[in-house]
Amino acid sequence: MAFTRKEKTQMVARYVEWIKASQAMVVLSFTKMNMKEIDALRVKVREAGGELHVVKNTLVKLALQEVGYPTDGLFEGSSLVGFAFQDAPALAKVLNEATRNSEIFALKGGYLGPRRITAEQVKALADLPPLPVMRAQLLGVISAPAARLVRTLAEPARALASVVKAYSEKEAQPAAA
Repeated sequence: MAFTRKEKTQMVARYVEWIKASQAMVVLSFTKMNMKEIDALRVKVREAGGELHVVKNTLVKLALQEVGYPTDGLFEGSSLVGFAFQDAPALAKVLNEATRNSEIFALKGGYLGPRRITAEQVKALADLPPLPVMRAQLLGVISAPAARLVRTLAEPARALASVVKAYSEKEAQPAAA
């Protein structure tokens, strides 16, 4: 299907908008794909906070050049691009799982911000925990020293209180005759 120059300009502008709005992009190649498979994958990508699009390689290259990203050899053959608008590791995990035992999809690589990453680096990104888990881990690391400090500061007062309590209980007991 041929596109007019105006349609191509609009597509490049849309690609630029998606690139600027995304934290990461993962590029897949595909063969023998039908709409049922692509729709199933799109649903999973949407749940991960991203979008998945079949793109025109030359137009994506133009968009990447416009925003200053490298375009070296990633967009050869058929290309399917996942844009991570919320959580880059979640998108990488979904697409990595889709390509794991698939004859249809294969990882080509991607971008983490403006930096080009390989397919192996996409797989490493997929191994990272999701954003809520990372936040919880970071909060645990930050709050652990504070909790220890509070316990350390409270311990002498607690020990003194237990001594006073034991002494008062000893005074309160009637003397055995």
